[in-house]
Amino acid sequence: MKILVINGPNLNLLGLREPDIYGRRTYNDLLEMIRAEAEQLGISVEFVQSNHEGALVDAIQSAYGTADGIVINPGAYTHTSIALLDAVKAVGVPTVEVHISDPDTREAFRKVSYIRAACVASIKGLGLEGYLEALRLLAHKG
Repeated sequence: MKILVINGPNLNLLGLREPDIYGRRTYNDLLEMIRAEAEQLGISVEFVQSNHEGALVDAIQSAYGTADGIVINPGAYTHTSIALLDAVKAVGVPTVEVHISDPDTREAFRKVSYIRAACVASIKGLGLEGYLEALRLLAHKG
């Protein structure tokens, strides 16, 4: 089983960006956690991080026929991007939306998630461990 892990804008700044909300662990720490969990689950993972919406759409499209699942944290594009929603719907790859914080407890604009409509699950507010939960969910679906 192969899972594509996609991270959107500013997630490369984990550890620096609002550590009171997102924690002090870095993006590289996140990748190491995911790799270790994937190894335990016997699955392979590939990573994409971009601050550009089109690159994230390209990553989603690249999953068609090559990945068994997608874990995505679209960052701020969660609340603005119909293009990401359309891409997930088009490829039909089981996708789990992940958020480090719980957007439903934050500013009003963060309560809207366009991509959620195309996802098999949404995991929010579990910190970086939410990614591991998403991997487990997809691994047990496949």
